[in-house]
Amino acid sequence: MNVVIVNCFDTYEERIDLLHEYFVSKGHSVTIIQSNFRHFKKEFRTEQKKDFLFIPTKPYYKNMSYARMKSHYEFAKKAFKQIEMINPDLLYAVIPPNSIAKFAAKYKKNNPRIKLIFDLIDLWPETMPIGSIKNLPPFTSWKSMRDNSLKYADFVISECDLYRTILKDKLIDSKVKTLYLAKKELSSETDPILSEDKFHLCYLGSINNIIDILKIKRISNCFNKVRPTTLHIIGDGENRDDLIKELTKAGVSVEYYGKVYDNYKKQNIFDICHFGLNIMKDSVCVGLTMKSIDYFQAGIPIINNIKSDTSKIVETYKVGINYNDEDFRSIVKKIDTVNKSEYYSMRRNAKKVYNELFSHKSFISKMDNIMEELLQS
Repeated sequence: MNVVIVNCFDTYEERIDLLHEYFVSKGHSVTIIQSNFRHFKKEFRTEQKKDFLFIPTKPYYKNMSYARMKSHYEFAKKAFKQIEMINPDLLYAVIPPNSIAKFAAKYKKNNPRIKLIFDLIDLWPETMPIGSIKNLPPFTSWKSMRDNSLKYADFVISECDLYRTILKDKLIDSKVKTLYLAKKELSSETDPILSEDKFHLCYLGSINNIIDILKIKRISNCFNKVRPTTLHIIGDGENRDDLIKELTKAGVSVEYYGKVYDNYKKQNIFDICHFGLNIMKDSVCVGLTMKSIDYFQAGIPIINNIKSDTSKIVETYKVGINYNDEDFRSIVKKIDTVNKSEYYSMRRNAKKVYNELFSHKSFISKMDNIMEELLQS
């Protein structure tokens, strides 16, 4: 089978690499059509990758801008010119941008023999922290690019259950499944060295406009009321200085490492931390974060305010503490009453969650089920 994966962002490249490996392992010919512009770094990529076709794409430098939307639309247009020449048997379209959905639906209408999969890795504009204006034009027209295209897909994959709930009126249950983000196994082993006199917390990831600095400060302060607390920060972003300043004002110690790419160094930091913080603004519509998967893989329980999928995972698997704004006293009590046996059970459960839901093995098993259903339809 001739497979084409169309994807705009290097943000999702770990998922794309897993898909590429999966389809190649099944004996299929695979081409990945992707933008040559790196979204996070705002720069062009120069390296090549086997089976990847990088499309020259106009740069943009603001995440909310007309230039970004135009760049995405033009990428989709160029990508589908390449797809027409390749003439695939299976087209795997990663959404967003929503313009890919629009072009994919048009291609399916003109080529009904192909199998079309939509992979909903995010929802625009629903997940954007822009308030109620997302329910007004032009955002409603932007959303309809995706919504009006879903019916043309032979199968829809959702990155989390939350997205399926939001789009329930647009989806047919019989041809939709959740496929969580996944990470390959690491060679580094966890060997926790945990203080009994102090708390060590970790924040991993981008320090941007969707993380809730006030909540992180309040939670860290809750721990500080029980024992002296240090927050270890791995990552960077435009709000880094604000986060450090607020934590310092609250009397919480800070260890800042910047971006750490070496897995051994990262695991050494994780091994001294009691909990990882998985905290975002309530206005952000997300069911799962990549940082939570990183924490689970490292064997760290989480303090979590993400609703839907992650909240259910924390509750079901006992891998941390769910937090909300009205929970200040109870979270201090929970922290103070978790005994050593319960805590180490949380760490074991975190690894179990990773293996069952977010590992490479789990990803392959779920893809096998999806492809079996797709090819039988």
